[in-house]
Amino acid sequence: MTFRLDRRRFLRNTILAPSAGAAWNFEEKALLAREGQSAAPAAPPGPGLPAGKIGNLSITRLICGGNLFSGFAHSRDLIYVSSLLRQYFTDPKAMETLSLCESRGINTAILRVDDQIVRILTNYRKQTGSKIQWIAQAKLPEKDPMADIKRAIDNGAAGVYVHGGVADEMVKAGQIDMIGKAVESIKANRVIAGVAGHMLDVPVACEKAGLGVDFYMKTLNSKSYWSAGPMPRNDSVFEETPEETVAFMAGVRKPWIAYKVLGAGAIPAREGFDYAFRSGADFICVGMFDFQVAEDVGLARTAVADAKTRGRAWYA
Repeated sequence: MTFRLDRRRFLRNTILAPSAGAAWNFEEKALLAREGQSAAPAAPPGPGLPAGKIGNLSITRLICGGNLFSGFAHSRDLIYVSSLLRQYFTDPKAMETLSLCESRGINTAILRVDDQIVRILTNYRKQTGSKIQWIAQAKLPEKDPMADIKRAIDNGAAGVYVHGGVADEMVKAGQIDMIGKAVESIKANRVIAGVAGHMLDVPVACEKAGLGVDFYMKTLNSKSYWSAGPMPRNDSVFEETPEETVAFMAGVRKPWIAYKVLGAGAIPAREGFDYAFRSGADFICVGMFDFQVAEDVGLARTAVADAKTRGRAWYA
């Protein structure tokens, strides 16, 4: 017999169990409160999720983020989270999550370039005939800077972008030419090319250099949480604000995929999605557990429909 327990019932049963004692701690009450606040009707299966275009690709405005599949999550000082994720996201669970995304209308996933992801995608496509679009996160290894780009394209990536951490370091080191070469290599293979950054200095430098990127990925959330840390600028240290990002991106006439919109899980999905789309993001990349997919699709539909007061035109 299969036993399934939704997360709200689990929280309620755990907190109210006699062994838990009469006193609830603050975190438990906060979790229950947020469960109630963020609840949304599950989106029905099938098409209908709003989409935009980058190059010749039609991409749903909610994109499945794949760091969780690879066991990566910003978890502050919690040392067990990556191990927990690797135990949870077995190959079958990752494929199940991708299938749920597709059944709810999500047509694109942003995933790393590594043995695990290539294996999962290859098997998933063979078993299901999936047409999900892969936008690959490429590092630029010193020994062979274009290796990730080539591997991604050889394995069916529809787009490739320069990893945000890599682009941050290259901009700080004045190596914008290396980012430009990566963009040229990607575009030479006739797939869409992007650059990501935690630092606002990344899209600023790319725009100044006139790199022909097809899209940017830039962190954004309302709490300034895991968007950017103290970064050197003009020999000083600063904490980048979301307002700076919103103001600059308002003048960038290229598609923008916002990421870290939930601040490493510290921001409710309803709040994070609304803020990102109202602030001008054309797409959002969100890591999702299987049990979150339906709710997140419903919230994304609502957030896009409600983003009538955004100060930036839709560029995709």
